[in-house]
Amino acid sequence: MKKLIVMLLALTMVFALCAPAAFAGAAKLNYATGGTSGTYYGFSGVIANVLNEKLKDTLNLKVESTGASKANIQMIASGDADIAIVQNDVMYYAYTGTDLFAGGDPITGFSAVCSCYPEYVQILAKKDITSIDQLAGKKVSVGDAGSGTEFNAKQILGAYGLSFDDIKVSNQSFADSADSLKNGTIDAAFVVAGYPTTAVTELATNFDFNLLPIDKDHADKLQADYGFYYYGTIPGGTYKPVADDVPAVAVMATIVASDKVSEDVIYAFVKGLFDYKDDITAGHVKGNELDLNTAVSGVSIPWHAGAAKFYSENGLM
Repeated sequence: MKKLIVMLLALTMVFALCAPAAFAGAAKLNYATGGTSGTYYGFSGVIANVLNEKLKDTLNLKVESTGASKANIQMIASGDADIAIVQNDVMYYAYTGTDLFAGGDPITGFSAVCSCYPEYVQILAKKDITSIDQLAGKKVSVGDAGSGTEFNAKQILGAYGLSFDDIKVSNQSFADSADSLKNGTIDAAFVVAGYPTTAVTELATNFDFNLLPIDKDHADKLQADYGFYYYGTIPGGTYKPVADDVPAVAVMATIVASDKVSEDVIYAFVKGLFDYKDDITAGHVKGNELDLNTAVSGVSIPWHAGAAKFYSENGLM
């Protein structure tokens, strides 16, 4: 019996020595994302899987399904999340206590880590509408009431000298907006998402529409008033009815972190995003949009010290 016990103890020690030390001393971070069917959850899940494997002695990311941007920032404020992916306009509203966060104290206990990819403001309209100023008097879906999309619509219309008083406002989800355009009950709709957007792709299979462009002058005005906007292009052919490139503004899907997370941990996280970009891209198409040239775009709040260190080393700050 004594020999058996000794053998078992010896085997236990061997297994302990040979077992991987993953996460033993790693920083355990709760990562707030979005709904399980959304891009935030899928993209962040791949990031977590890749970095947990590649940086197992440094990071242990636990992905959580959430109500997305606003809820994610509230979770960081309450300590329920350490890191999150959010729209950069929503993080600005939180930091300044405006729009979606109006009426409360600003939330300032978090900072920016990386702008990952643009979520374009796609303005769908019937074929007889070709410019934003032609939306006056039309019935327009501006997203769900109180949503980030609704604020984007208000800001863009304002750049063109219009307000919600100048249109017939309809508050609908992206999918409902697409159905309403097809049924003729609205004339246009604002959709804010990375392209191609499923609801718009499905609409494009059997409905002809325009994507309304935003010219450089109006984009400059928007960027002067709201530092979080990014100016770019929705490529022609993204949707079947739209053959030409369409200039448009976007908000950036941005990773943020609690200021309580250490500089070294966030430095390792950001470095890992770019060191293992190919692995992330293999798991999710949005990984291909990780780019040092846009990683610092559209950020109008302070940078986390770990992120600032990485970008400074790469000549971006």
